[in-house]
Amino acid sequence: MNEARATFAEKRRILQLETLYDLAVALHAHRPEQELVDELLERVCAVLDPEAAVAVTRDEYGAGRAAASVGWPDTPPEASTLLTASLWRELLASGQSLSQRDGELVEREYHEILATPLVNRGVYLGYLAVLDKEQRGGQRAGFTGEDRRFLESVAALAGVALDSARQVADLEAQRERLQEENKALRDHLADQVAGHRIVAHAPPMRRVLELVERVAPRGVSVVVRGESGTGKELVAKLLHFHSGRSGALVAVNCGALPETLLESELFGIEGGVATGVDARRGKFELADGGTLFLDEIGDMQPALQIKLLRALQELEIVRVGGHQPIPVDVRLIAATHQDLESLVAEKRFREDLYYRLKGVEIQLPPLRERRQDIPHLVRYFAEGFCEREQIELPRFPAETLSELMSHEFPGNVRELQNLVEAAVSLAEGVVEPQLLRSLMGEAGGSGGPEPLDLSTAERMHISRVLRLVGGNKSRAATLLGIDRRTLQRKGY
Repeated sequence: MNEARATFAEKRRILQLETLYDLAVALHAHRPEQELVDELLERVCAVLDPEAAVAVTRDEYGAGRAAASVGWPDTPPEASTLLTASLWRELLASGQSLSQRDGELVEREYHEILATPLVNRGVYLGYLAVLDKEQRGGQRAGFTGEDRRFLESVAALAGVALDSARQVADLEAQRERLQEENKALRDHLADQVAGHRIVAHAPPMRRVLELVERVAPRGVSVVVRGESGTGKELVAKLLHFHSGRSGALVAVNCGALPETLLESELFGIEGGVATGVDARRGKFELADGGTLFLDEIGDMQPALQIKLLRALQELEIVRVGGHQPIPVDVRLIAATHQDLESLVAEKRFREDLYYRLKGVEIQLPPLRERRQDIPHLVRYFAEGFCEREQIELPRFPAETLSELMSHEFPGNVRELQNLVEAAVSLAEGVVEPQLLRSLMGEAGGSGGPEPLDLSTAERMHISRVLRLVGGNKSRAATLLGIDRRTLQRKGY
């Protein structure tokens, strides 16, 4: 009989050691605190066979964080309730495990309870308690000294694991905060590129900026589409700014140059090609390690499209009049307001170049599809213009903003900027709706104000500047960007 008991005690001891080992591994798996508490209670119950058990943790302010329980016939107790029990106050007072008989823990009566605090580095994290060992053979068994040592060992492991889990959770929270701060900084930087700001409160434009943020760090080619004046070059600057590339952003307007000049502009020219011609690097070489922005790519002639395709495929260019290939590392961004697919169908744009350029497409919405941005753009353009010209910022009443909000803006953001700057130049402290309608040429009807011609607008602007500087013609000429004698010739 004694031998059987010894064998059982030995097996029980082995089970406790195995459980402690398994628990040490399980508790250090960096899981959420609630999962750790659940695991803790499950392992303890498997060894000590209590009729009921609880594990609860709290934060540094004393509020409950996680709780697990078994053996409660009704609703399981919450962490906050367990932490207001007298048992918890007694554990805090003693600072060590305790055993009590014939009491109650959160409406659950017990004959015996064994409890121990969860502590790490002097900080009380919660407690662990087992109630009433299960009856065996019709007799109630009590918790032994060995059970108490096991519970204390489990609590010691749990204290370290919970502290570690909280440190990991804090680091994760810090990482998320840093991500949010970085995103806020990226949004701020995205709004300010090379002295320009992209105003993007309207959802269509916010989606554009989100796509730019995702695409920018990649090496993929990008085609930016949109009507004239929608901000394609600003988006190209954003893409380059966030690309991390060390080289420069170099822009070329393919529609502004004839074919022969555009070729030498892109690929450079060798010296001696013609009398007096010196060697000159082209935009590809200047953009090496950076970004080449080809605006209005749809205007490029087919013969030059072939050379561009070859340069993109071979990652090298040959200067006009030269023979030596020059390697280049360029990220290409192209922009157009034209329908490239139609140009391809009409054989005016090479299909192979089209697919080579079209890695990612970014479609910019026209201003009429992002009217939510108009008041913000008005303020931005007005403030920038007044700061630049050193004049007082006029007021834009609601009626004036309403006029702007209802306008179609075929010239998009560029048209709005020119309109705002003209209105600010001519306004007398307030930009009235009548002035705005005159500038937009929308008088309509005989009773309305006449559209302002150029000479009238000029006279109004000069008169306003002279009033601002108290009649000082030299100062007025400086603000207007003209010579004082020019101002005199105009009759001032």
